[in-house]
Amino acid sequence: MDKIRIQFTLFSAFYSPLISTMSGGFLKAEGLDPEWSISPPGVSALAALKDGSAHVVQSALSQGFTALDKGETPAAVHFAQVNEMDGFFLTARKADSGFSWNKLEGAGLVTFKGGQPHAMFKYACHKAGIDYSKIKLITPGGPAEIDKAFREGQGQYVHQQGPFPQQLQADGVGHIVAQVGKQIGPCGFSSLAATREWLGTDTAKAFMRAYRKTRVYMSSAPAAEIAKAEKSYFPKIDEEVLADCIATYQQLGCWTPHVEITREAYERTLDVFEYNGLVKRRYRYGQVCAMPPA
Repeated sequence: MDKIRIQFTLFSAFYSPLISTMSGGFLKAEGLDPEWSISPPGVSALAALKDGSAHVVQSALSQGFTALDKGETPAAVHFAQVNEMDGFFLTARKADSGFSWNKLEGAGLVTFKGGQPHAMFKYACHKAGIDYSKIKLITPGGPAEIDKAFREGQGQYVHQQGPFPQQLQADGVGHIVAQVGKQIGPCGFSSLAATREWLGTDTAKAFMRAYRKTRVYMSSAPAAEIAKAEKSYFPKIDEEVLADCIATYQQLGCWTPHVEITREAYERTLDVFEYNGLVKRRYRYGQVCAMPPA
């Protein structure tokens, strides 16, 4: 078995296509023994590519934009999609079948202070036609701090990635009222990155064979089956909650069977970052992305 080292920037059920390469046995079937880690807080997973401690990392296209804005050539390229939709949810304290985005105006929302989640949410507000400046933002920190703040009574709404909202709902603390991805549509939300040199190796080709099979599995297997295989990776999440989260992402269209980052998804991501003033110019697809190994 050849060792393959994988690093996640964030670890949640949203990244199940990469998790399931391990939990579903697809990497081992290709002769690869996975070793995984999560990048330390405040440290980009791309650093693990630079120092050789990871072969593949879960990242985002914006990492390439950041390097290009500095006049640098990105050290890594994004070669496959993980999620083709924003996977964040809005959860309210009370059930609201008639929820509309304008209810956020004047309300307290526990959310992220910056980064891609903030940029995507702000763009979604723009697409929904509401005044983002009228939302009372509460920004306690990362995912765990956000969840804790809402559970302790802060805010009327909370902005989170699964499976946090599904667990809130299961615990009777909140009720999911909207999906941010539906406002934005398909985009290059999260991706796999590696060095160009590694993409030319036999290990990279074996990884892609496994990942292609995993993508088909993610869109065709029952959510309960995927959740059962992944449960050991989420010891604090109920298996039924995990299955509910996975089913929601399947229905949303995050995990389409194709592996490549499409040009349409890439351009939509540029739209989001351009709207937020977070990119100096519209960079060419080939400056950030590469086609996956054959």
